[in-house]
Parts: sequence; structure tokens; C-alpha cells
Amino acid sequence: MGGLEKKLSSSQMIILGFAMVILFGSLLLMLPVAIRDGQEVNFVDALFTATSAVCVTGLVVRDTATCWTGFGQAVILLLIQIGGMGVITVAVAIAVISGKKISLKQRNTIQEAISAHQVGGIVRLTSFIIGTTIFLEMLGAVFMAPSFCREFGIGRGIWYALFHSISAFCNAGFDLMGSKSPYSSLTSFAGNWMINFTIMALIVTGGIGFLTWEDIMTNRHRIRKYRVQSKVILSMTVLLIAIPSLYFFFFELSGYPLEERILGSLFQSVTARTAGFNTIDFNRMSEAGLAVMILLMLVGGSPGSTAGGMKTTTFAVLLSTAISVFFHREHTHFFGRRMDEDTVRNAVTILMMYLVLFLGGGLIISRVERIGLLECLFETSSAVATVGLSLGLTPQLGMLSRIILIFLMYIGRVGGLTLVFAALSGNRRGNTARLPQEKMTVG
Repeated sequence: MGGLEKKLSSSQMIILGFAMVILFGSLLLMLPVAIRDGQEVNFVDALFTATSAVCVTGLVVRDTATCWTGFGQAVILLLIQIGGMGVITVAVAIAVISGKKISLKQRNTIQEAISAHQVGGIVRLTSFIIGTTIFLEMLGAVFMAPSFCREFGIGRGIWYALFHSISAFCNAGFDLMGSKSPYSSLTSFAGNWMINFTIMALIVTGGIGFLTWEDIMTNRHRIRKYRVQSKVILSMTVLLIAIPSLYFFFFELSGYPLEERILGSLFQSVTARTAGFNTIDFNRMSEAGLAVMILLMLVGGSPGSTAGGMKTTTFAVLLSTAISVFFHREHTHFFGRRMDEDTVRNAVTILMMYLVLFLGGGLIISRVERIGLLECLFETSSAVATVGLSLGLTPQLGMLSRIILIFLMYIGRVGGLTLVFAALSGNRRGNTARLPQEKMTVG
């Protein structure tokens, strides 16, 4: 493996790492001990489940509670944990525990995997990520355990609390509520304040990114000392929760009781960007409501987090760039700091990649399955943004459509730019010649 590591770039190592874990997880889920009696699981179904778990998506073709045994559920949970923290991060953590020295190449790979700004202190940051993850997941399980124990008994209740806590923090959206009703997610707990707020808190903390949490832990209430990135992430997180919540409250959930209406509005606004849990039936939403959900899913969480999507920072850069153009400002800027041109170009590239992937996948699935385009776009945006919300179509899809969703989940998790850099590794310099400038009218 050492020789292979030297030949591969950091981007290629990340891609290969995720692929190997997905393949290994698929083989484990194919074992008879992982499958409940009376259930038949083919390789594509196992691959889909493993990909969804490692890519912390939450889309399923088989109900997690009724299809998989305790062993199978434990495998899925392990894959979620590895995928949430990052394959490279977990591998390095194991290396550190075993006393192995971390090479400069490995440090560079970690830096790229967690979107860190510098190589210095990367091992310490990895330890912080592992420690924070375990602490918050255990804390979440403690808060949810009483509700689940009352509902399912002590043994199952503790297991359910741990499973859903890890799934929520890793923004995976896998659930075990199929024991009550298949594919029901958390709809039976729509009015439970403890479950709702604990899940939401875990989703948000997992979705804002470990670098932001390090900033908060280091500087605490001294917001002026926060990195510009942390300020942008926190600001966008608040806005992307508050504004959609108001829309859902006044327009989509008007027929619900007030308590469920408040909780449902907040919960859907949080879960739409990062995780695949739901407490309401999305089939009861209007087309406008589904469109809002699609936009939230495409935006996703923040860099260096367990969440997918274009990322809040990408959306913020695009928004700020548009505002700068409207007001004839020369540069994109935040909090008195100017963004470089590479950041703007990367943001535009990421936007185009996500639009092409989710629109292209939706069009193909709609044509193949003969299903409405909006419903298909909902599933593809959920897949490429690694969210996991569904209108119930995924289990009904054919083989080709499932493979398309597997591809979208994988691309969404490893990152489009990571894939491009991996493909073009060794040829990044490109054409350095400065070509003659020409004007073109746009807009």
C-alpha cells in the first residue's frame, strides 16, 4: 500500500479510500448474517445501501429496520461513522493510535479531505474531530434514550438512541423506525420536542464543519476573532434555517396542529440541507414547497463537515458575487475581506457541476421510469447533495436508475472538484500562456 500511496495524488487517495470502504461494506451486507430471514438482497441493493451509508446520504432501497439484522444495522452504522468523519481521517486516527508516524503526504491528504487551510497542526485537528464527534454523539444518545426506551424498551431504546444520534450527527438520515411502519422515518415523533430538538442540534453541529467548531471552541464569544469562513458559515446557517422555516410554517404546514407546525417547520428547514430525516409526509407538500426543499438540498452543509451539497460557503460566494455585480463593485467580499478570483471560479464551477448532475440524472430517471420530472429531481438532488430525503420513489426504481443514484451519491460525497483534480492529476498546470483578451456580452 505504501508504494501505491506514493504514486497517487491526495485527491486520488480520497476517491480510492471511499470506493474501497463502499465495496467492503457491500460485501459485508451480502452476508447471510446481515440479512433477515425471508429477505433477498442482490449486490446492487447492498452496493446502494453501502454507498448511501458511506456517503452519509440516507436514501434506501430496503428498509433498514425490517431488512437488516442487528449485525447488518451495525455494519451500516460503522459505514456511516467512517463516511461522516471521513475515510482518511479515520485511517490516520488508527495510525496515530497504533503509534505510526504520519508522513507529509498523509498530512496533505488529510488537509484536502477535511478542507483545512494549512498542514500545520493537522494531526491535532484530527484528534479534535474524533473527540468532538464521539462526545456529541454520546450526548445526543443520552438525550434521546428516555423517549426511545419508553417506546421500544430499554435494550432497543438504547440501541435506537445510539443509532439515530450517530446517523444525525453524521448527517446520514438512516433510521430504524421501519419497525413501526416501513420507510416512515421520524413521522411518529413529529410532536416530540426532545427527539426533534436533539436531532436538529446534532444535524446542525455536524453540518457546520469541524473547523468552525474549532474556531468556536478557541475564541468562544469573541466573534471578531473568528475566521471569515466561520462567520460566513454561521450567518448562512442561521438564514437558511430561519427563512425556509417561516415559509413552511405559513404555507406548507397550515393544516397541522400548532405544536407539530412549529417543530415541523424548523425540522424540515434543518434536515433539508444536510440530513435525510423527516417528520412530515413530503407527498402532502405543494410543488413550490418541493422546489424549496430541492434548493435547500443543493446548498447543503458547510465545508469540512459531515454534510454534502454545494456548501453554504459556495452559495454565499455566488450570492455576494451577484450583489457585487449589481452594485458595480469590483470584488466579492465578506466582513471587510476580499475573496480571490480562484474562490469565485471554484464556486461557479461547483454550481455548474451540481446543476448538470442533478438535472441530467433527473431527466434520465424521469424518461426511463416514466415518472414526473419534479419527483425525479427531488430524488437526484437528494442523492447528489447526500441528503437522503425521498418522496418514496427510490425503492421502486429500476436497476439503471439505482446505479445513477449510486453514482450521484458517490460524486456528491467525494466532491466534484476532488474528482476532477484526481482525473487531471499531473496535468494541473495546463496552458500558462496569457491569451489575447476579447469582450463578450452576457446577460
